[in-house]
Amino acid sequence: MRKICIVTGTRAEYGLLKPVIEKVNKSDTMELQLVVTGMHLSGEYGMTYREIEEDGYPIAAKIEMLLASDTAVGVTKSMGVALIGFADYFETHRPDIVVLLGDRYEILTAACAAMMARLPIAHIHGGETTEGAVDEAIRHSITKMSHLHFTATEEYRNRVIQLGEQPQTVYHVGALGVESALSLSLMSKEELEESLGFSFRFPTVMLTYHPVTLEDMTSEQQFKNVLEVIDNHKELHVIFTGANADPDGRVINRMIGDYVKNNADRCAAFASLGQLRYLSALQFCDLVMGNSSSGIIEAPSFGIPTIDIGDRQRGRVSADAVIHCGYETADIEGALERALSEAFRAGIREQKNPYEGENTSGKILDRIGKALDEGIDIKKTFYDISG
Repeated sequence: MRKICIVTGTRAEYGLLKPVIEKVNKSDTMELQLVVTGMHLSGEYGMTYREIEEDGYPIAAKIEMLLASDTAVGVTKSMGVALIGFADYFETHRPDIVVLLGDRYEILTAACAAMMARLPIAHIHGGETTEGAVDEAIRHSITKMSHLHFTATEEYRNRVIQLGEQPQTVYHVGALGVESALSLSLMSKEELEESLGFSFRFPTVMLTYHPVTLEDMTSEQQFKNVLEVIDNHKELHVIFTGANADPDGRVINRMIGDYVKNNADRCAAFASLGQLRYLSALQFCDLVMGNSSSGIIEAPSFGIPTIDIGDRQRGRVSADAVIHCGYETADIEGALERALSEAFRAGIREQKNPYEGENTSGKILDRIGKALDEGIDIKKTFYDISG
């Protein structure tokens, strides 16, 4: 039995990893070591480890890390706490491989601890660019600590190789979130409305906004502009999902709470929808707005527009359904007018989502299994594309 350690720190990332977790949990040749940390263990962010338990997956360890502060200093100290926790876990449990997804600071601490413990790492969603966030540097750093790489597009595969990774260790498999969007049995409108206490009888926006972490405390003014545009369109009903545990994230969550309180007739807010409710809601929403990666990766599979605001996701491969715009109210208004136009909506209905793959989770685990059978040398050789 190969011990497969999968680390998750946020609600969104758990939703993406779920098909991989499911397959490992049911495997006759792999043993699941599921480690939860970060926002999963925070009451402020919904204690979402409970969703994992309700899904029936055994949690091997809960590694506390979040401190009370969401400042840069607070986040840095949280990383230190997490690093200690992961060091202890890896020393005691010695998994055969550590599976990590994405680019958040929680995952960086797991990668650092695994590297020092001389454990091989499989990294999902490497090679991407998000030039407005610290995630950019974190993602590429995790790539350099990893031994197997699973990218969402061929362009991202090429970028991982450009970073010096051996081509035979880098696999273009598509995005896990798109696999789930196309394969999950989603909720009906009636089921979803009852679960959310929200009606989809009116034009509806899914709105998620996170801090742009390479900017200096800009969240309040930027999100104020977003809310001003929403306020100008009383015909729109809005589902807000909460910001991540990033520096300045609490500012956004406070503003969401205040706005929903004053507009309860057309707005609702959720710290966490969970994957099933989120993807189910996209079926009935008219557009996605904000700066979350889900608007770029998953939303186009539902044939709806995404308004991507500002620089947080700048550099990502995007479908034609994604409208990029600036932070100012005029920029957002123009993007909204375009997204709601029938001509634009008609033009994206048959679009191809560049993140779509085939049996993404199955391919990931098949490659991991073969690599473990053959043996993974943790001493890597730099691949020089210049020859």
